[in-house]
Amino acid sequence: MSATSQQIAKAPKVALHEHLDGGVRPATIVEIADEIGHDLPAGDAASLGAWFEEASSSGSLPRYLETFVHTVAVMQRPEDLARVAREAVVDLATDGVVYAELRWAPEQHLSAGLSLTETVEAVQEGIVKGQEEAAGLGHPIVVGQLLTAMRHAKRGLEIAEVAVEYRDRGVAGFDIAGAEDGFPPILHLEAFEYLRRENAHFTIHAGEAFGLPSIWQAIQRCGAERLGHGVRIVDDIDFDAPGGPVLGRLAAYIRDRRIPLEMCPSSNLQTNAVPDMRSIADHPIGKLKDLGFRVTVNCDNRLMSGTSMSREFQLLVDAFGYDIADLRWFTINAMKSAFLPFDQRLALINDVIKPAYAAL
Repeated sequence: MSATSQQIAKAPKVALHEHLDGGVRPATIVEIADEIGHDLPAGDAASLGAWFEEASSSGSLPRYLETFVHTVAVMQRPEDLARVAREAVVDLATDGVVYAELRWAPEQHLSAGLSLTETVEAVQEGIVKGQEEAAGLGHPIVVGQLLTAMRHAKRGLEIAEVAVEYRDRGVAGFDIAGAEDGFPPILHLEAFEYLRRENAHFTIHAGEAFGLPSIWQAIQRCGAERLGHGVRIVDDIDFDAPGGPVLGRLAAYIRDRRIPLEMCPSSNLQTNAVPDMRSIADHPIGKLKDLGFRVTVNCDNRLMSGTSMSREFQLLVDAFGYDIADLRWFTINAMKSAFLPFDQRLALINDVIKPAYAAL
């Protein structure tokens, strides 16, 4: 039987691909924008939330990214960074998320005079307060930061150094993000080589708006542990081959090495990440799951997609008929792939995730 909405709501979830500036509460944006004098495209929370979702559904990743002008604008003061982080943690926890990695780009939050490290400390303050608040509500959650460098900028190594400096103080790893086409991962190779020397974790946005060359560079040249989206790996699979799907060399390598795919169905549909995708039922996640790839489910940007982890699960259940065992599989995949020490991952799987799913 397909999972019910009640089961989905109660199921523990793991969010590996969650942008902090893509999950700000509309009411918070309105309030802070009024304080700092930032003009918004809508004046009330409900209208603003609808605007974000509509503006993000153009089918273009660059247009999608333009909406972040407004969320980043209200995340410049330390108190605002801390507030947004605290609220994000609480919102995720009350949706049943037991582990999350919040990614964001410190270099985009310096206009009020903060240093890179001060932004990291402000966000960490918010995360700690959010965890305390969530626990008090009966929804304990573990959260780490992923520090992101913008692909089009030249601060990759600098951000990577901050990630290493703070890896025992709340930072779980590193990422690059932004417009993929024209800004390949190799541009930040120095940062990735540094992180590998320092035994630090990192993921790379690849295979979202650009195809196999981006994925190949991320894995083979840069050494990514996970792929942010990675949806275009389907370009290396012949689904019409006689006798069933045939994997190309890159797709086979990714599957064989169990490299996690941080898939974001609603976001991919909005940005037309895969041509001719008209609904969640067309998303390659179903085929990739059937082929045994290490697929994980994520929101990407809860505000822009008007979504949550529960909603993403519900969409997949509606599209593919997944049952509670399938959702458990996605969740354990994600927890296995987290940038968290092995013993802590194992504890969350054995002491939190498995018992909760067994109770469903």
